Amino acid sequence: MCLAGLCRAALALALAGLLALGGAPGAIAWDAALMERTMVQRYGAYGQQQYSAWRALVDSGAQLDEREKLRRVNEHWNRAVRFGEDMEVWGQEDYWATPVETLGRGRGDCEDYVIGKYFSLRVMGVPEEKLRLTYVRARVGGATQAHMVLSYYATPEAMPLVLDSLVSSIMPASSRTDLTPVFSFNAEGIFTGSGSTATHPVDRLTRWRDVLIRMRAEGAIP
Repeated sequence: MCLAGLCRAALALALAGLLALGGAPGAIAWDAALMERTMVQRYGAYGQQQYSAWRALVDSGAQLDEREKLRRVNEHWNRAVRFGEDMEVWGQEDYWATPVETLGRGRGDCEDYVIGKYFSLRVMGVPEEKLRLTYVRARVGGATQAHMVLSYYATPEAMPLVLDSLVSSIMPASSRTDLTPVFSFNAEGIFTGSGSTATHPVDRLTRWRDVLIRMRAEGAIP
């Protein structure tokens, strides 16, 4: 679960760290040789194994319809990564890991699952406008916790499907009464609540900026 890593002041931190960056939505590619080399250098045989499984997943994209891409990506990341708080894994209170970092460690919190799923689907050809990284308030037991999920919109006005690290099944948001959206974002901007119009440019989110910078160094080209 994503609990302490985003609870208390984490939503405030995510919104407070804003600064202009610039950039435009676009297809995501990768330098496969550099990414594989990075995984092996950092994480050895385990990294090689994780990379090979991930590469096989994204390479299968051309043969799959979007719903099957969602299913396979959600299943892959939920299976490949064990939950771990940022302080345990990275020694920081709030760290957004790249897919390479998360798979290489085999551990991550809710943002890390979502970032991995988002970029996997983008590489597999799912259009940017259909995906949003969504902060929610999640009811877990008797408490409400900050959490992040990936939302998929088949059409701009469609009820989104929710890919979650807490729940293995992909369900429409209307069935996830335990989740209340706070804000979401993709390369098109930041969206408030469940709104369909971006209210701020996404590249003002500093943690998002930092993820993209590290991904480029690892061989991804967002």
